[in-house]
Amino acid sequence: MSENCSKEACSGCPSAGGCGSARQQPFAALHAGSHVKHVIAIVSGKGGVGKSLVTSLMAVQMQRRGLKTAILDADITGPSIPKAFGITDHAKGDKNGIYPVTGTAGTKIMSMNLLLEDAAAPVVWRGPVISGAVKQFWTDVIWGDIDYMFIDMPPGTGDVPLTVFQSLPINGILVVTSPQELVSMIVEKALNMSTMMKVPVLGLIENMSYFECPDCHTRHEIFGTGHVQDAADKYGIAHTAKLPIDPQLAAYCDQGKIEDYPTSYLQETAEYVLKTVK
Repeated sequence: MSENCSKEACSGCPSAGGCGSARQQPFAALHAGSHVKHVIAIVSGKGGVGKSLVTSLMAVQMQRRGLKTAILDADITGPSIPKAFGITDHAKGDKNGIYPVTGTAGTKIMSMNLLLEDAAAPVVWRGPVISGAVKQFWTDVIWGDIDYMFIDMPPGTGDVPLTVFQSLPINGILVVTSPQELVSMIVEKALNMSTMMKVPVLGLIENMSYFECPDCHTRHEIFGTGHVQDAADKYGIAHTAKLPIDPQLAAYCDQGKIEDYPTSYLQETAEYVLKTVK
């Protein structure tokens, strides 16, 4: 949308449908103490496919490149990001706003679990309240200077994804899937939503794609042959990536040491995002 554009002029605009005007304008105001250059959302059509893992790995990849990274955990009722980063401290605030908690390597994180006295306590809220909390993570948190913020979205295409797409300046999304045919079909709902909201899809990531035998290094497709490339071809998505089933990676996450994990999964995805999102 150009600086001279207005909502009233959309109907006669020659760029209608191509400038992202389908998303609510203006976006929610970022906290005055923050400057976020790029925002990438990690989405899927269902839960349990590894969005939090991909979010964490992408933040780690960017951090290793000397960039300032942050994670906004929008999965309010099922937050898992603090666990992967080994964060047990609570977020603090003052009259100026809320301060995120920083991981050992420098990634700034805001998650509902950082605000609860008991991390195991359920968040039993209705959709509009949850959506409001996610929006406040953008407007009330003092993020400081951030090069890349990654948003760990809840599954599906409901209230929170709609709030994020309409209220935050999303530069693009990474869609996470797994090899099962049913999951791939459900993920197409997320792809269709991104089209409706005019948010570009940067790539498809297939998690649990294969298991590599540590002895003979043969790859075994435990959940069957994936369809990530088929979906990418169907929707014209340039980048795809595959993550293996890796017990060592799971152990690092359980120990809260994902920033120390030595293997560079999603390295090519990080390079693609850096090249694509300017």
